[in-house]
Amino acid sequence: MSHVILAGRLDVAELVFYAFVLFFICLVFYLRREDRREGYPVEDEITGQIDSSVGPFTGALSKTFFLPHGRGFVTTPTKGREAVDLAALRIDRFGGAPYQPTGDPLADGVGPAAYARRAPWPDLDSEGRLRVVPIGTDDHFTVAARDPDPRGMTMVGSDGRAVGTVTDIWIDRSDRLIRYLQVDLDGGGTVLAPMMMVGVDRRRRLVRTDTIASHQFAGIPVLAKPGEITRFEEERIQAYFGGGYLYANAARAEPFI
Repeated sequence: MSHVILAGRLDVAELVFYAFVLFFICLVFYLRREDRREGYPVEDEITGQIDSSVGPFTGALSKTFFLPHGRGFVTTPTKGREAVDLAALRIDRFGGAPYQPTGDPLADGVGPAAYARRAPWPDLDSEGRLRVVPIGTDDHFTVAARDPDPRGMTMVGSDGRAVGTVTDIWIDRSDRLIRYLQVDLDGGGTVLAPMMMVGVDRRRRLVRTDTIASHQFAGIPVLAKPGEITRFEEERIQAYFGGGYLYANAARAEPFI
């Protein structure tokens, strides 16, 4: 087998090998920089002080992403510390210590009731239309004849007490499913209940949830604009109901043993 000699004892195969090694080293540095876009620099768990150094070889350069549908742009890494909505305190001073809610545990943003600060505008589909809407606003969607229509049924909390009446259905036009049930409360006001956290009793015409009790429905985050739900409002509602699995009553927050 013959070899092509470029200069001295350096041939083409050796040059290709060196080029591959150099490319691989550059790739490792690139990936290690890019994976530090979100959540960096790291903070110390206890003191909150910066716990990692981000230099030219370990930190990503700022990159701007333009959002669709004229929503502006975002730049990462985020400059400065992001705001944290957390009404909770550590139960002890050691790394990994759990947090204890200090007010309403369903709304304090901790544990199963934690939520992210999502965008303050509605989710849109690929055509720029509102993705999650009341079913009456789109005549292409109806409830299948073989399925129970929850509208007009009584909403019941985890304690078995009625709280109001289901008056509307909010659908996801992209995924073609029910996202929320709109409930008019007996004490006044309108709230949304996630469809994935309720069950429909066709025979008794009841809609039940095992997450929160009847008196806690009044605390469900409400929509700022009727007929429209923002991503952040969806996050808050889902977190409120999710937190009920642990915080709805004192017994749920206690250990089994």
